[in-house]
Amino acid sequence: MPTEPRDDLTEEEQCLFGLYNIAAELAASCRHLREMDVSVSATALEQAVNTLMTEFWDQGFSQTEIRRAFIAALDDMSRYAAGENP
Repeated sequence: MPTEPRDDLTEEEQCLFGLYNIAAELAASCRHLREMDVSVSATALEQAVNTLMTEFWDQGFSQTEIRRAFIAALDDMSRYAAGENP
């Protein structure tokens, strides 16, 4: 559930909550495409992740930083998913 920035949060906290909102909206948009059951929806998640990685690159993140972030996210997925594999 997206959260609204609050005035009593630091600028860094507001940024982190903003990032959460962006990620939640992206995931919901990808789910919506998948549910539309059209040919492009089958690769919507792959396209979104690929585009996200290229956008990180364009913003000056190194391949090492991007790879490390994606691997860390994948490694943390089992804790988040509690062993579920939907």
